[in-house]
Amino acid sequence: MKHASIRAAATTAALALSLGTGLEATAKDFYKLSSLAPGATPYTVNTTFAKVINKYYPNVEVQVNATGAAPAHAMAAANGKVHFFMQAPVLHHLMTKKKAMFAKVDTAPQLAQNLRSMFNYSIGMYLFVVYADSGIKSLDDIKGKRVFLGPPTGAARTVAMGLVDGATGLQAGKDYQEARLDFGPARQAFQDRQIDMIVDPTNAPSAFFSQIPLTNKIRLLGLTDEDFKKPKVDAAMKLPGRSRGTIRAGVYGSNQVNTEPIGTVQAWVGMGTSIHVPEDVVYKMTKIFWEHIDEVHEVATWMKSAVNKDVIFSRMNMKLHPGAARYYKEIGLKIPPEVLP
Repeated sequence: MKHASIRAAATTAALALSLGTGLEATAKDFYKLSSLAPGATPYTVNTTFAKVINKYYPNVEVQVNATGAAPAHAMAAANGKVHFFMQAPVLHHLMTKKKAMFAKVDTAPQLAQNLRSMFNYSIGMYLFVVYADSGIKSLDDIKGKRVFLGPPTGAARTVAMGLVDGATGLQAGKDYQEARLDFGPARQAFQDRQIDMIVDPTNAPSAFFSQIPLTNKIRLLGLTDEDFKKPKVDAAMKLPGRSRGTIRAGVYGSNQVNTEPIGTVQAWVGMGTSIHVPEDVVYKMTKIFWEHIDEVHEVATWMKSAVNKDVIFSRMNMKLHPGAARYYKEIGLKIPPEVLP
């Protein structure tokens, strides 16, 4: 009886050891990716990135969390609490200079040194959208109206507010009412006509703005050549991560009433990470992403022009992660010296 108990215990121990070894062999490494909410270009890029990595990187799972604002995501990555995030050149500039939303964060410049880039892409154009029957035909007409510029603590709001101020002189809270919402609630509020104008940086045609003109006429507002010459607009354009862009008339179909191309600002963002993520992991993820870029381009009509090897370093002002740099050197890309790790 005693020997039987010993044999049973030994069998149980061996089974546990065997199961333990099997579990270790199949255990996954989980990585967190913070994203803007659904409907925005970064959400599409981030979820596609996660899908491709999860498909081709054995025992690795990238989990996307689409809550919160970009500045908080950057801070979390810098502190090692998330592994990947949408990095924006203008946001990194403000963080390193301790300005705007980082003005009261004493550690922001030091934490910014922990952040690294994997690749940049076009987040799209800043769309200034109104309903055609709103009576708003130019940015000057938003006086007295309710306007959404971007999430309260987001970089998009800082950019949009600067452009409106620079082009018109109108001040939020003084000349027009600002809707202080996140992107998701703001899009819903615009659909419900609780907002007179919505500003949204996205690639056209975006899924959200393609829905609106199915049943409503819309107008896209923009910036003229004269607007771009105004001192405040000119100063805003010199900040990192932006260039002049043009949206073609009718990009949203016959219910878009614009008859001429619309001048606006094109914005650049990227896939960010930090020094906390191992070089080999970032190398493998970068390699997998670009080796399966055809699958990425199948996700949306605008993806091919927004995310490609020709724009990897566009407006990049953050050092590359050594893992990403290793892959780009391997395939012979010319890396700008200022972003080399």
